[in-house]
Amino acid sequence: MDVTPLIPEGRQIIQSYGTSGFRVNDEKYGQAICVTPEKTSPWCHKLHVNDLRIEDFSALFDEAKQYDVYLLGTGETGIFLPQNLLKELRANHIKIECMDSGAACRTYNVLMAEGRRIAALLLPL
Repeated sequence: MDVTPLIPEGRQIIQSYGTSGFRVNDEKYGQAICVTPEKTSPWCHKLHVNDLRIEDFSALFDEAKQYDVYLLGTGETGIFLPQNLLKELRANHIKIECMDSGAACRTYNVLMAEGRRIAALLLPL
């Protein structure tokens, strides 16, 4: 019995992650990326979660209501955002769940396959 989920064609699937970056739909990315079911694009130039500021999320404000949650992959280890930044993000309709980047990749793939409105913001390992 095949238990592989059926994923609609054209959906963005995170195939791998590691110290050299991410591979999404056979394309390699060596920097922080934003992955949604529809597209993958460079996100910001920060390498560590502690360097993130509200400005790093401003390009997401217009589309924020399209997604139920943003998974923030914080690199090799899970690190929470400061409360003041979380409040600013919520005020702009961005709901963030922080976890290490590997967990964010795996969680994104599962939720995307279920048809959920999900986005992943991934910092490199």
